[in-house]
Amino acid sequence: MVFVAVTTHQSEPQDVGAAEPTPLQLEREYVVSVSIGSQLGHMSRLNGVNGLNGCGEMNGPGSSGCWTIGLINAKAKYLTAETFGFKINANGVSLKKKQMWTLEPAEKDLIAFKSHLDKYLSVDQYGNVTCESEDRDVSCMFEVSVTDDEHGRWALRNVTRGYFLGAAGDKLICTAKVPTDAELWTIHLAARPQVNLRSLGRKRYAHLNEEGTEIEVDANVPWGEDTLFTLEFRDNKYAIHTSNNMYLSLDGKLISQCTRDSLFCLEYHHGSLALRDHQGQYLSPIGSRAVLKSRSNTVTKDELFALEDSLPQASFGAVLNTRYVSVKQGVDVTANQEEISDHEKFQLEYDGATKRWYVRTMQDKYWTLEAGGGIQANANKPTSNALFTFHWQADGSVAFQANNGKYIATKKSGHLFANADSPDDESARFYFYLINRPVLVLKGEQGFVGYKVNTLKMECNKANYETIRVEKGDQGQVFFRGQQGGYWHACGDGIMADSEVPEGFFIELREATRMCLKNSSGQYIVTEKNGGFKLGDTDPSRATLWEF
Repeated sequence: MVFVAVTTHQSEPQDVGAAEPTPLQLEREYVVSVSIGSQLGHMSRLNGVNGLNGCGEMNGPGSSGCWTIGLINAKAKYLTAETFGFKINANGVSLKKKQMWTLEPAEKDLIAFKSHLDKYLSVDQYGNVTCESEDRDVSCMFEVSVTDDEHGRWALRNVTRGYFLGAAGDKLICTAKVPTDAELWTIHLAARPQVNLRSLGRKRYAHLNEEGTEIEVDANVPWGEDTLFTLEFRDNKYAIHTSNNMYLSLDGKLISQCTRDSLFCLEYHHGSLALRDHQGQYLSPIGSRAVLKSRSNTVTKDELFALEDSLPQASFGAVLNTRYVSVKQGVDVTANQEEISDHEKFQLEYDGATKRWYVRTMQDKYWTLEAGGGIQANANKPTSNALFTFHWQADGSVAFQANNGKYIATKKSGHLFANADSPDDESARFYFYLINRPVLVLKGEQGFVGYKVNTLKMECNKANYETIRVEKGDQGQVFFRGQQGGYWHACGDGIMADSEVPEGFFIELREATRMCLKNSSGQYIVTEKNGGFKLGDTDPSRATLWEF
């Protein structure tokens, strides 16, 4: 294969009046190398790799620039690292633990792959492929090229061997000088699929426009449900599913069904990504309204994006007066609003060391316990007095325990003070609404929540997820609705998604990315062997934690 390297410059962002980014949004500079191959059509050489959102489980534990993926060969089988004997093959039928690989960036724009057993994939001088090394040396290094067709498959050239990694039956081989179908791999991201999308060129976040007909890239911060997008893996490519249950098409319009025009392959460019349609053009923000659509057939900074974890954002309704907690009137946190706006939406940031939560406003201020027990949103940096324990109540409400050991209570004026001794008083309880998950993806230990084959019964052992529509009810209740239109309801030995009448459920956040679900009677949804998905008892200690 002949490669011709071409360096593309990074264009200036189109909105020259863009505000300075926050520290979390500091932009990096990227150089993109594009190469042309002669055997399988055009191929683009990657200069570096992307760590998706730069944090959390998207990347693997604590290593920036890494992320967890599955590798699918031309026969639709996953690269697999067996638990015993460090054996590897390409026989996996779905993306589970043994099929997950950590992609790590290495020097000189190379990458390495580490198995779930923390062993590196390597090739010796004879072309033997093994996965036994705990150390990453030059034999573990691969150079990546991407086909320039609509599929965007990867060819992995081992640096020491000089040949391409492929699969032949049960064996992994590295003997091809030029990649054929046997040496081309589809990348399946194993990360949480619900993300915020940030443009490197605009230094802004993508969001739905007010009409819900297009995606515009001009939000300063990813606030509210309109900035949530679900990456759906379909036909070995990705669709962008919006919070109003629509799909982005290459012409920038939102459509109700996923078609060829709404499928994109992902290209990784030294820490960021580009989204390419089947015509070979890339998504970018266009015009004064920064509408996201395909236009250019080259990659500049305007075509580059970063994916970031979508942190949970919630609204709280005081049980005492049924008003929403707000910071609309200033620094005092007060339950005095009848409707939800951005002032009544709060980002929840989990502190794993203390198992407590920070509550942040859209203005980047934290709820903080003041000396007199009042709760104000005036802290620029989180402190111990900005940490709150969430106590979930039997009626589906939540109580907040402050750093002084007292519970936050609502006064008649609506002001919040941490002076209650227990959550038994209705003034110390709040209805909870997870407002930036109008579409939900759930995963348990056995797999994703989805439909049992040829039925509308829900199971939790699926290799691919189903998006679940979430509708807001009264007093903290939500209604779950399947993509076929039916509501969730409990029946016999499981949960069906075929009801015309909604059944109420409550969401309880337990960890940064995990929740429990229970019905209005307090019974928690639990997992059973072989994908069983049903109501259990009311004991929260036995409730299943669902990753979202």
